[in-house]
Amino acid sequence: MAYTWDWQVFLQDTGDGRSYLLWLMSAWGWTLSVAVLALLVALVVGSLMGIFRTTPLKPLVWLGNAWTEAFRNVPLLVQLFLWYHVLPAIFRDLQSIPSFLLVVVALGLFTSARVAEQVRAGIQTLPKGQRYAGLAMGLTLPQTYRYVLLPMAYRIVIPPLTSESMNIVKNSSVAFAVSIAELTMFAIQAQEETSRGIEIYLVVTALYFVSAFVINRIALYVEERVKVPGMIGGGT
Repeated sequence: MAYTWDWQVFLQDTGDGRSYLLWLMSAWGWTLSVAVLALLVALVVGSLMGIFRTTPLKPLVWLGNAWTEAFRNVPLLVQLFLWYHVLPAIFRDLQSIPSFLLVVVALGLFTSARVAEQVRAGIQTLPKGQRYAGLAMGLTLPQTYRYVLLPMAYRIVIPPLTSESMNIVKNSSVAFAVSIAELTMFAIQAQEETSRGIEIYLVVTALYFVSAFVINRIALYVEERVKVPGMIGGGT
């Protein structure tokens, strides 16, 4: 028997005064909120750790390497449960933090390890003479990173950072495990309530695709505007 499509399912009432379409849009908003905030955490912390790994200061190098290996080698879902179940049991103050923020922190720190690796690679791609030139001009080491190395390194690593930005949208789906009403949780619950899993999952899949695609287009636009001719990853 041929499958009978029923897209009207999204106009049905959920029982709390809203349609499944409004619930879907709300879930999409939660997904994007988790992804954007986690990406900001990942970029800040990951950039810092990536810088640490390229400094001549051995303690900072050790810290950056330890951070990257620790967060990169533990599955994301395990890290999420650590933040949600384990750490609040040890540190009572964490129990007052909303689960949404715990998901943002868990996903952001997990991704920061990958960002740190990209930033490290971007800095080490640059000729060593640029660092020496900055120091020779009287800049301090932090100033050399800020004004000489990082502006060039970020241009080089935009493509891999684009991939990480797209991945963070997809990885935000783990939030359903701690009852965040994002797209994956919507799909699971709506399918159970309506028995229209094909329509539900097709639309949710499309929204994940659209979210990742828009990020990709924005990143490509930025890359085109800031690329450095002749540099690796910056075009020719």
